[in-house]
Amino acid sequence: MKKAYIETYGCQMNVNDTEVIFSILAGEGYGRTESMEEADLIMANTCSVRDNAEQRIWGRIEQFNRQKKTRPGVVVGIVGCMAERLKDSLLETRKVDLVVGPDAYRSLPRLLKALTPDHPQIDVLLSRDETYADITPVRTDRNGVSAFISIMRGCNNVCSYCVVPYTRGAERSRDPHSIVREACDVFSRGYKEVTLLGQNVDSYLWKSEGETVNFAELLRRVASVSPDLRVRFATSHPKDISDEVIDTMAAYDNICKHIHLPVQSGSSRMLEKMRRKYDREWYLERVARIRSVIPECGLTTDVIAGFCSETEEDHAETLSLMEEVGFDWAFMFAYSERPGTLAARNYPDDVPASVKTRRLNEIIELQNRKSLESYRRDVGKCFRVLVEGPSKRNPDQLCGRASNNKMCVFPGGGLATGDYADVKVVDCTSATLICELV
Repeated sequence: MKKAYIETYGCQMNVNDTEVIFSILAGEGYGRTESMEEADLIMANTCSVRDNAEQRIWGRIEQFNRQKKTRPGVVVGIVGCMAERLKDSLLETRKVDLVVGPDAYRSLPRLLKALTPDHPQIDVLLSRDETYADITPVRTDRNGVSAFISIMRGCNNVCSYCVVPYTRGAERSRDPHSIVREACDVFSRGYKEVTLLGQNVDSYLWKSEGETVNFAELLRRVASVSPDLRVRFATSHPKDISDEVIDTMAAYDNICKHIHLPVQSGSSRMLEKMRRKYDREWYLERVARIRSVIPECGLTTDVIAGFCSETEEDHAETLSLMEEVGFDWAFMFAYSERPGTLAARNYPDDVPASVKTRRLNEIIELQNRKSLESYRRDVGKCFRVLVEGPSKRNPDQLCGRASNNKMCVFPGGGLATGDYADVKVVDCTSATLICELV
């Protein structure tokens, strides 16, 4: 049996895509390996959201080609968003044999058969229909506890800084019946948690033969698989998250009380330039609504420092919003211009790198303080935690996330991976709740 090795970069959706690719390759006689040195097919599943992600992959391509030099016949491929963005230019390097976009994974068997040393293969056609709904992913998680389920692909928002609509195509929702079947399947195999994935899950909408299913209804259906199956989702969009979704979360104990709600900027002027389709006031109203219905809900976010024409006043508004909301945690980045986006075509990247770095550091410093405040508020509280396995820092301890998505560490006490543990928080850092069993 031939063996395939895939490195995955970027978001959770890329992890799910890798699992789909392994399933497609299994039908062609490829087994999965975690060792590049024994693989016949070596691929990187790539991200193009930020430039530094692409630069890392160029470095890995050099490592892959060392395998080609020492083991003739090894095939090197790039799949995913970077493949879609760079297309033929990847083949021109002569270091890549395969280039396959996010909607073309089904073509891998055909491309591999047609591949010769003188004829590298490429398929980067985007689709308005492909959801891979009929493919059962090969789960790559190590603990057998949490599984990703893709509910939709693509994005229609076209935020001015974002490359995703150009690399993943138009938005399309997956048949809800196939999603529920997949949730039932993973639960029957011992998984205790699923995460429903989409670029903008709140815009999920499926219509067929008189049946209409929105995201709130899909949440209800997946949560109803079993009260012992925890349900998470990512990512929400502030312009679309509805009262119905918030109320559904509150109504089901097994829908985890955590929302990742990217704000990007606290300045309404910047949000308009980013084409986010909401303003500061709308965002704060959604946060107020979430906290009025689900007071214990965890909130995390994304923040961009130094977008085109951002002033000190715009930056100050971002800091003040972060102060007001008090996010548990955040992904924080300096703006990185992506070729082909609306911003790259229309707005000069005019904030100096030194200013971006200084503003980003101020954002990080503020968020670290707010994270510590958030975690300290949980000291003395009790949570039910799903055990994910041994703690990385102390193998004698176990770790797992509470419903609000905060990581907890606690004594083993005879518990095993996949068990639920009731814990009390006795101390914390800015990223971990330190607990005891109750």
